[in-house]
Amino acid sequence: MPGRRVLVLLTLLAGTTTVAAIAPAALGTSAARVTVTATDFKFKFSTVRLTAGRHTFTVVNRGQATHDLKIAGKKTRLLNPGQRATLIVTLKKGRRYPYVCTVPGHSQLGMKGVLVVR
Repeated sequence: MPGRRVLVLLTLLAGTTTVAAIAPAALGTSAARVTVTATDFKFKFSTVRLTAGRHTFTVVNRGQATHDLKIAGKKTRLLNPGQRATLIVTLKKGRRYPYVCTVPGHSQLGMKGVLVVR
């Protein structure tokens, strides 16, 4: 009997894992990892085709100046050259999300834009 209990438990755990893995797709949401490279004076996103859901933005400063990233009400700390930071942001379908470097003068030099969530 103990062997049967283990088999039932493993079957239940496997089913739970499957449901957890497909739940975001069934809800029409996704989770993406997006790398954002900050240089002097622009941002480059690894992808700009985002769907609704919870996304992890990893910001890497490859410039010579200090930079940060602000999007969807969240902001990284100031990043010195070579540093990185992570933001977790929930984006909604059909919305536009402006992003910007908040260091004075950097947005005027081109460190800004808008992500559109499909």
